[in-house]
Amino acid sequence: MSVLRPLLILMLVVAIAAAPSEGARRGAPAHDTSSASTQEVLKDFETILDLWRDGRYDELYQRTSSGKDGREKFANRLASAPRKPACCWEKIQEARVSLKSARSAVVQARLGFEGSTPGTEFVTKAVHLKKEASGWSIAQSELYSLADLSSKRRRYKYLPIQPKK
Repeated sequence: MSVLRPLLILMLVVAIAAAPSEGARRGAPAHDTSSASTQEVLKDFETILDLWRDGRYDELYQRTSSGKDGREKFANRLASAPRKPACCWEKIQEARVSLKSARSAVVQARLGFEGSTPGTEFVTKAVHLKKEASGWSIAQSELYSLADLSSKRRRYKYLPIQPKK
């Protein structure tokens, strides 16, 4: 009897949660379409970060747009990048999606990256995404910026102090 009571309570909670709302029974949409599309943007952005973290560069290349690098160079640059997305809850935090148009969105978020130094480095950044037939995609330059790659390498040169003549 003591095992049966919690099981009945659990079944009741599941049945209440699964019951359709009053608006859904009348044929009204269950969610606002704008929130559904912002969720789609956020989900696709998280997928992009997961593909990058897992090293699945061929699939990630399919999710990029407006880049001059070929598939091999793209994969090599990201594989040798100084930082990669962090895992789990550190990957993306405090995300806000702004839909600029039906085909353009901006995700403002605090992103976590793992680099050559131990620990997670957090960067707050706005990332632009474009809608394509396969879903939301990101520009290669945006990924290179997130990976801390740039066309100009930072170079530090040590110059000893020269004695005055």
